Amino acid sequence: MAMQVDYSLYLVTDSTEAILGKRNLVDVVELAILGGVTIVQYRDKTSDTGTLIKTAKALHAKCKAHNVPLVINDRIDVAQAIDCEGVHLGQDDTPISTARKILGLTKIIGATVSSIEEARIAVELGADYLGIGTLYATNTKKNTKEIIGVNGIRRILRYLDESGEKARGTKTVCIGGVNGSNAQRIMHQLYAPSPTKREPKTIDGVAVVSAIIAPSDPRAAASDLKSLVTTPPPFARHALSPSSIATSTSPLLTALKAVHQEHPISHNMTNLVVQNFAANVALCIGASPIMSNNGLEAPDLAKLGGGLVINMGTATPDALKNHRQAIQAYNAVGSPVILDPVGAGATSARKDALQFLMESGYFDLIKGNESEILAVARASGLRINLEARQQRGVDSGTSSLTPSQKASLVQHIALRERTVVLLTGATDILSNGHTTLAISNGHAFLGMITGSGCTVGTTLSAYLAANREGKFEAALAGLCHYEIAAEDAAKREDVKGPGTFVPAFLDELYKGRMDVVEDRGEEWVKRVKVEMLEVGDGADFVTEA
Repeated sequence: MAMQVDYSLYLVTDSTEAILGKRNLVDVVELAILGGVTIVQYRDKTSDTGTLIKTAKALHAKCKAHNVPLVINDRIDVAQAIDCEGVHLGQDDTPISTARKILGLTKIIGATVSSIEEARIAVELGADYLGIGTLYATNTKKNTKEIIGVNGIRRILRYLDESGEKARGTKTVCIGGVNGSNAQRIMHQLYAPSPTKREPKTIDGVAVVSAIIAPSDPRAAASDLKSLVTTPPPFARHALSPSSIATSTSPLLTALKAVHQEHPISHNMTNLVVQNFAANVALCIGASPIMSNNGLEAPDLAKLGGGLVINMGTATPDALKNHRQAIQAYNAVGSPVILDPVGAGATSARKDALQFLMESGYFDLIKGNESEILAVARASGLRINLEARQQRGVDSGTSSLTPSQKASLVQHIALRERTVVLLTGATDILSNGHTTLAISNGHAFLGMITGSGCTVGTTLSAYLAANREGKFEAALAGLCHYEIAAEDAAKREDVKGPGTFVPAFLDELYKGRMDVVEDRGEEWVKRVKVEMLEVGDGADFVTEA
């Protein structure tokens, strides 16, 4: 049996001048090991055998001194010559079975895979670990056919998880475009839950090339990356778990009071049509609105402890670039980010924009109408076994899903993305992957005014920012505040239709807030129409793509 290995920070060497420069590879690798690299792969496709053996021997001496395994890319003869810990084999290299016969059972054999079939074969032939990729395009991997992305790696992890003890026990690392800006998110995202109750298989580490070899201080670069891959990201400090919200509504009052007391910033990156309305909604619920689509402002704003709304209403290339900057800035400090994928199912450009945003960072909550949430499911790598109608605009239109299908849909996305998902409609469905609720408050006038969906996002950003210990409860509280205010506005005598509804709605948002703050909220909370749903695994409706 091969030795036990820590794969968390896997260094793949690059001896090209573009990456290594004029420095000595052995010295660079030693510094990287001192910084926290846990396993090294010596990869050199151009040098002659004598040079390979000489360099590999020097590398092995440094690795052994620090108890770090060294594997050689492709060249079994070089691995034998220096008696290192093993080899790593690509799809066009020596077969795993041949390598095992030559090297024996105690040596490490890793395999590069990019599909379920390649993973299946590698496991059957006895690979100790899989290098799965390519995750993102890099300077050395620009062919988009080789890029399998987060969802491609998730599919392989899911396959391994469900294919028996041997496959489940095979270690995995991802490779391709991993660096300090995305390492934590990658470790958090590469997670593919199955309907079973056991903890799902996750990635065991990241394989890094230029992010360690290229910097002038490889020790510091490795140390930073090691800290990132072994520490939960700021946005995951409070893991989502089963909720007791269905048995008690008192957290709703607590959440509303927190918004009033903390006066959190609601940073809206949204379209010009709704900015004024969104700012007024934020003020009425007790938040402090900032309307800025400039990504360069986001790092400073993120540090102020508020929440960010990414509204896809204007999905231009410049807007998306600014969105990505803001998402990553808020993720870096753990401040909540809301995604509102406006019209995501309407055009191919919007579908691409949604994919871009979901690859840009983590979202604490994703909200949308039925068509938009279906688009999110597909972008997340799920297959929807349904002939859904084409979305025509930002409106949801007639539903094509049954209530049980809606519940299954939001639960699957929430569990897969480790987030909260809200599907809005006549009855809203809210899930954190463990608890799924149906909320029946609201009024039809909300569907007759511009920006009602967008300003739900504004409301939720403030609630999540002020209630970080329980974002699922906060989301429910914000939604109920919003929709009960709509009910109260619609029944006022001065409201004759959508035009008179808007100012009345703002008044009732403020009134609802003050009723709770001044301890007159008992009647308010009694009006919350929440039902806890029992959700099956939805195997006939939602499956892996």
